Amino acid sequence: MNQKRKDYISWDEYFMGVSMLSGMRSKDPNTQVGACIVSNDNKILSMGYNGFPIGCSDDEFPWTREGTETETKYPYVTHSELNAILNYRGGSLEGAKIYVSLFPCNECAKAIIQAGIRVVVYDSDKYANSASVIASKKMFDAAGVKYYSYEHTNRKVVLEL
Repeated sequence: MNQKRKDYISWDEYFMGVSMLSGMRSKDPNTQVGACIVSNDNKILSMGYNGFPIGCSDDEFPWTREGTETETKYPYVTHSELNAILNYRGGSLEGAKIYVSLFPCNECAKAIIQAGIRVVVYDSDKYANSASVIASKKMFDAAGVKYYSYEHTNRKVVLEL
């Protein structure tokens, strides 16, 4: 038989899978978000997940969502999209695509736009009605950044590590 197999995963499945797998590195007990930046020719350029900056201990900084602002994770955590952008060491991200497991907040949207990323593929948009995501979409629309929801194929992928 001289034919390729037909049940291989699509590019979107592959890159969203990498994004989700990357999110599994997060130590956050509530929200694990991953990002995968891809070139126009389907090469992975960078990945990231939400966590504290280098040198800020996962055991010493807070993971809580409630309390005074400095007692929560919010002023300390770097989001997956920003980590993926900052992790890239290859030069320009102009024209790239980013796969994210959660729609980007307004701060990450700014970084995505400024980095030259032109397409955002997202899985969950559970904060669609928040001011942050509304602002993100407004900025993406103004800057010409396309965004679309990942279409689930319901394919089950099992990894034994």
